[in-house]
Amino acid sequence: MGDVAAVEQLVKKYNALRQEIKKVIVGQDEVVEQVLLSVFSGGHALLIGVPGLAKTLLVNTVAQALGLQFKRIQFTPDLMPSDILGSEILDENRTFKFIKGPIFSNIILADEINRTPPKTQAALLEAMQERAVTIAGNHYKLDLPYFVLATQNPIEQEGTYPLPEAQLDRFMFAINLDYPSFAEEVEVVKITTGGTSQQVNALFSSQEIIDFQQLIRKIPVADNVVEYAVTLVGKTRPTSPGAPEIIKNYVDWGAGPRASQNLILGAKANAALHGKFSPDIEDVQKVAIGILRHRLIKNYKAEAEGLSIEEIIKSLY
Repeated sequence: MGDVAAVEQLVKKYNALRQEIKKVIVGQDEVVEQVLLSVFSGGHALLIGVPGLAKTLLVNTVAQALGLQFKRIQFTPDLMPSDILGSEILDENRTFKFIKGPIFSNIILADEINRTPPKTQAALLEAMQERAVTIAGNHYKLDLPYFVLATQNPIEQEGTYPLPEAQLDRFMFAINLDYPSFAEEVEVVKITTGGTSQQVNALFSSQEIIDFQQLIRKIPVADNVVEYAVTLVGKTRPTSPGAPEIIKNYVDWGAGPRASQNLILGAKANAALHGKFSPDIEDVQKVAIGILRHRLIKNYKAEAEGLSIEEIIKSLY
């Protein structure tokens, strides 16, 4: 199949996928779109929202519709790295046998990732970056495609371990979930308190997703779009000569080069999923907030004046 036909096929399957997810998830269109963008770009996503907004259900539904293996890890303060990676046991023949942990799956839901200590958070790092884990000196490759979709509750921060910047940077998107509208909440209550349950059909195979990820990487990008993305990220750094006043006044730290890479990958995925054969500046802007939100650190002045990180990012376009 030629690349043009493959993009057209991707658009059809993407639209069918959205409809399949809508059987279970009411509203949250922007959130679903960003999760799927990170999946087709081969990135990881961090979902930030208060309890009860169907974060876990969303990830479960996406995994079912993509036809991928799904494992959920509930992070707690007493969770150890071996609980997620697996461990060696002595079998009946008195030889060591490795029992794989829940990290060996296609989609990992890291539920409330900020509830666990840094030692266990770090166990995810190698898996996220290298798509492999090292246990007792043995190197194990993870099955592709591989995504970590982590959730975080922004309210109750007592006794939590906020993710270090180095680990936050490994998430392609940080996605904020808001409360549903009145009409959406009415619809949710009707669906969830009735006697029927919707069956979600698997529309993809693992190999198809890998092929589409490779197709998206092959999409050409004009130099001016790449330069726009790099300039946009450069503007977020307070020490950069091109930084506007709003950044110098309200931001302590800006985004690193991984943000520029993700902006272009996200723009390519956004273009392909909407039937375009090359991304433009609008595609970069479409993914910019989700990609930059967790990479900028506001200072106390921005907090005091109630300036949101989203407003700061939009001022850079």
